Amino acid sequence: MPKKILIIGAHAAGCDAAAAARLIDRKAEITMLTNERYAGYSRCGLPFVLGGHIKSFQDLIVFPPSYFKMMKIDLKLEATATNIDTNAKTVEVQYKDGSTENLSYDSLIIATGAKPFVPPIKGRDKQGVYVLRTIEDGEKIEQAIKNSKSAVIVGAGLIGLELAVAFVERGLKTTVVELLPQVLPAMLDKDMANLVQRELEKKGLNIITGCAVDEILGEEKVNGVIAGGQQVPADIVVVATGVRGNIELAQKAGIATGETRLIKVNMRMETSVKDVYACGDCVESIHLITKRPTVCQLGTTAVRQAKVAGTNAAGGYAIFPGVLGAAVTRLFDTEIGAVGLTEFSAQRAGIETVSVTFSGKTRAQYYPGALPIRVKLIAEKETEKLVGAQIIAGEGVAQRINALSFAILKEMTIRELAKAETCYAPPVAETWDPMVLAAQTLIRRLKRK
Repeated sequence: MPKKILIIGAHAAGCDAAAAARLIDRKAEITMLTNERYAGYSRCGLPFVLGGHIKSFQDLIVFPPSYFKMMKIDLKLEATATNIDTNAKTVEVQYKDGSTENLSYDSLIIATGAKPFVPPIKGRDKQGVYVLRTIEDGEKIEQAIKNSKSAVIVGAGLIGLELAVAFVERGLKTTVVELLPQVLPAMLDKDMANLVQRELEKKGLNIITGCAVDEILGEEKVNGVIAGGQQVPADIVVVATGVRGNIELAQKAGIATGETRLIKVNMRMETSVKDVYACGDCVESIHLITKRPTVCQLGTTAVRQAKVAGTNAAGGYAIFPGVLGAAVTRLFDTEIGAVGLTEFSAQRAGIETVSVTFSGKTRAQYYPGALPIRVKLIAEKETEKLVGAQIIAGEGVAQRINALSFAILKEMTIRELAKAETCYAPPVAETWDPMVLAAQTLIRRLKRK
């Protein structure tokens, strides 16, 4: 009898889990469910379609219907899993037309993702208030942009800022309101965040930090918000205050959640119930530095976990070691990247750190087009091991963050990083890479201590 593998969710995590399972077991019956109209598209690309960099939302579909046919995966669209019976090994599914069905499984993979969190702001159900998570959300915002002159984004995380940039690029007068005292609070420390904020404000983005949106104004339709006592006009309000994992289905089935209130899994991505695996935004991860449970809702984490879940669900063996949270984005012409702990998150985990910020150029000083780069390195005080890095530059951020991610993973000390050999040619790099110079500066700081 072929093995029955059932996957709930058909986006980054679901699709990569299915692909991994198919590699291990050529004969398995793989069934995938999604409650959406489209499967297998990149949510990360949505702001860039709205900004006009990508032509259409359809271009974001990474796994077209032909892919599922070729891989012999039975994809069920607009199908909602309503109940999991782990004893009978069945999942109850409700279809768009109201009909229901019980599907049986040998291995189950929960890849239910997350949904936008909308805080209880007064007036949040008015017309003109949006979230951005699905292609449908994107299409609604795209329509709204056409008849709007101004926008307010609630939240200055990655999605919030990427959206705000898109709105400015589309000619809207845009304001971002962030409750915390800085932009990108999960990714950067305040000194680096202030730098990003100044760059964004130069491009005409209005940013209000340390302030909540108290009320969304307008009769039926939005015409502004009240934030920190001041009134800001807005034809569109997008709430980008983060996402919450979709764990209700798992909880109802008696599957354990961890201290981050997401699904708890072991290194094989198996839940507290045998033969039930989970991956993606609904799952908690272990941070490789603190060794504690953490929330890491990134596309990269989702696909890496999915590969492990899919392999194991199909009878193979793979483990997921944990996360460092490497992330990067581009806002206007500034690239921003980070990996590991910020000073703030290290302090919260009880880790004493030393840090340095170094400013340099991305190419030889004299070469036309050399752009500024700022590198912040964070090390654990006693062992001098690198535990975090943040970079803001005009170019070349992603690959430096990757290199520093490898360095943290291999528990490199600042002294080892300072001696690292890097490449050089005037059009592409300096003789001393800014990462290495930052490490050398930090050693001098440690000596003075």
